[in-house]
Amino acid sequence: MEEIMPGLYRIEVPLPGNPLKAVNSYVIKDKERDLIIDTGMNRPECREALEAGLEELEVERDRTDIFITHVHADHLGLAGEISGSSSRVYFNRPDIELLRRDIWERMGSFAARCGFPVEELRRALERHPGNRYSPSRELTFTFLQEGDLLSTGGYQFKCLETPGHTPGSICLYEPHKKIMVTGDHVLGDITPNISLWSEDANPLQLYMASLDKIFPLEVSRVLPGHRRLFNDLQGRIKELKKHHQLRLAEIQELLGREALNPYQLASRMSWDIEAKSWEEFPITQRWFATGEAMAHLKYMEEKGMLEHEANEKELISFRLA
Repeated sequence: MEEIMPGLYRIEVPLPGNPLKAVNSYVIKDKERDLIIDTGMNRPECREALEAGLEELEVERDRTDIFITHVHADHLGLAGEISGSSSRVYFNRPDIELLRRDIWERMGSFAARCGFPVEELRRALERHPGNRYSPSRELTFTFLQEGDLLSTGGYQFKCLETPGHTPGSICLYEPHKKIMVTGDHVLGDITPNISLWSEDANPLQLYMASLDKIFPLEVSRVLPGHRRLFNDLQGRIKELKKHHQLRLAEIQELLGREALNPYQLASRMSWDIEAKSWEEFPITQRWFATGEAMAHLKYMEEKGMLEHEANEKELISFRLA
């Protein structure tokens, strides 16, 4: 646990066995009500670490509110466990769709159409962190949207909607102190996963637009959802956009040889993961890689670079336009 600025603290909550390693939970102390930003997964190791940090900061649950940057379990999972009877849990409306009970069935159905082997699907969904470590009870949310203000501990954060990583991702910008809490929208050491598991969205297009949206803002300190804090927001955004441009070029080269479905394409793309072959990828990483491949394919198709076709089994494949 460390103090970043007066009254603003970071608690590193471990994510055992996860390549992300840990999630950053931020705590802002206030005379009236404290605020926790993101929580970690709903699993014992996360809860123990978060509760130890909250106890050290003398955080009282019944005079504490929680802000969740986006729907993923490593940020939302413990909200129900650590909130008090009078706590407000701040959230966004678009991500509510991803909490519906039938979401896994719908995602699995689309994954099968993307070429994900049916015999592996059940295992992939069962091991998905969102399925295993989400809140154990239904939560009542206080919804925030673009332009809303969240004031606590001498900080006045402005909500910025930054869809892409999830449909409802929100960053918190404090213009006077020039800090921004980015959740998983901008990370300093790793590239945020941009996945697509439906036919009616274009998350990479949204993500690029969201990067452009925050690029002009004056920020001297970035508080991301994972890994280290950093200072150069504009420089990191340029790196992220270059990363995706290289991804698009790689896909274009791969599809120049033959039509591929998203699962086949993902198996041939380059990934920064410790595995000698695609077959050695952990099943959850194969899931995320396929979702990211699909997001790039959708982006390229809507740019007129690709076209897709479906065979008699409705399996989707892509080729150069």
